[in-house]
Amino acid sequence: MAVTTVLDERVHFAGDIRPEVNQLLQNAVACADDFEHARGYLYEARAMDPGQLEVYVALYKFCFYRGRFDEAEQIALDALTRAAADSGFSSDWCQLHPDTADWSSSESSVRLYLYSLKALGFIRLRKGDEAGATEVLNTLARLDPEDQVGGSVIMTLAEAL
Repeated sequence: MAVTTVLDERVHFAGDIRPEVNQLLQNAVACADDFEHARGYLYEARAMDPGQLEVYVALYKFCFYRGRFDEAEQIALDALTRAAADSGFSSDWCQLHPDTADWSSSESSVRLYLYSLKALGFIRLRKGDEAGATEVLNTLARLDPEDQVGGSVIMTLAEAL
């Protein structure tokens, strides 16, 4: 009996990911039910290309969805540091202002900074740190007043608490 693949089981990450890094990400997806094994592939991908911001996103999402909030928070902070360095501004969101960067830009490192700020707010909210989440999300609202990355959704959750 022949087996037919109905759906492509590969996950499509950003187009600029090196093939060997993409393969590690695909390996992680393929064994996602085995936390330690999949996590190992993700950390290996980050070590292979520490400048590949999408690897950080995959890693903090992976840890978050498995309830590893402290680890997810640290990776989100690492992502903020890397994205800020790539964009030429401080990773400390408390020092950022609307004129620090073109926050409406879809340029990957600026957008990823905002996206990671949203993730950090959500992670802190899930950890029960409402004050820390609100601080991050207020900054996100100030930097992204048009809500391009959807921070208002997380802020609504925080306000409901």
